[in-house]
Amino acid sequence: MGLTSKKVLALAVLFAVVLFVGTILLWPRLARRDWRAVGGRVALLLATQLALFAAVGLAANQAFGFYASWADLFGRESGEGVVVDHGAGGAGPGVRVLATQEVNVPGGGVPTVGGRIQKIQVRGGKTGISSPAYVYLPPEYFQPEYRKRTFPTAVVLTGYPGTAEYLIRKLHYPRTAHQLAKKGRMRPMILVMLRPTVAPPRDTECVDVPRGPQTETFFAEDLPEAVSSHYRVSPRPGGWGIIGNSTGGYCALKIALHHPGVYSAGAGLSPSYRAPVDATTGDLFQGDRQLKRRSDLFWYLKHRPAPNVSLLVSSSKRGEGNYKDTLRFLDLVKSKSPTRISSITLDSGGHNFNTWRREIPGSLQWLSGRLTDS
Repeated sequence: MGLTSKKVLALAVLFAVVLFVGTILLWPRLARRDWRAVGGRVALLLATQLALFAAVGLAANQAFGFYASWADLFGRESGEGVVVDHGAGGAGPGVRVLATQEVNVPGGGVPTVGGRIQKIQVRGGKTGISSPAYVYLPPEYFQPEYRKRTFPTAVVLTGYPGTAEYLIRKLHYPRTAHQLAKKGRMRPMILVMLRPTVAPPRDTECVDVPRGPQTETFFAEDLPEAVSSHYRVSPRPGGWGIIGNSTGGYCALKIALHHPGVYSAGAGLSPSYRAPVDATTGDLFQGDRQLKRRSDLFWYLKHRPAPNVSLLVSSSKRGEGNYKDTLRFLDLVKSKSPTRISSITLDSGGHNFNTWRREIPGSLQWLSGRLTDS
């Protein structure tokens, strides 16, 4: 059973309850002072504590999507990552559809009513990076009157470590986009949903790591090229946006700033504004000071020409650690024409799914208003 399975969580909770009840029932028998009784009490208490921690940890992972599998949890995930072709016989760049699923909306079983979600494998022609993703196709994509139309497209990124499935299950991006379009609050839009961790388990912070994964190039060049070759997406420039939360929010802002000819709008929900260097990232910059500076959004805006791009940032007055940096970022961008800036500021909201669910509808409407279609 998988790490995110409800059965695993239920078994962990049941095991913790059984140990707790067993401790209460057996405690009188273990009340003696000999070494066996003392050892029994210690063993029961430790087992109960471990079971409780395991249950709480599994529940937290279910709620926040930290890890997708046991291999991901223990740093042994090896199925995806950086893959390089060494001959003509290998799989080429582009998109491969792996599976299709319904959208969780009324009439979701009919594509012309509910749209469709496709699980795909994206392979970059320039970087050699291969990553899974999910693509939401709106109902209009399948309707005869739209058959010759292209659609605005938004790349949607999770935080780190994150799982792409939680963009669907926990953050409800496809369902929210469907509902907003049905109410006329946004245009039909294709969503390409994935995590920024395209070389797991390493957190590359969407940096082109010297002698390592070229993550920024993957998102700026390979991903749009691969998706454009398979779906009826709006031609660039102007038809593509990018949005993400936490680490994905930082990536969205950075990639939009660095590549305004590809992404005309970028939205960061609870973003950071510079790439950290820690145990999860390793040495991202390999001593390259210019690369490190370029990855600092404050430095970039101060020392590079302002790009013609629209940005959106979000934070909370209470509960988010990026509030002061967000105010500083807003002030900086306001003085950098032609870059445009918008914001969502909540009175209270932590760094979690509930906060981002409150910000996603407004963010999708904002994106829709800044992207073009055919």
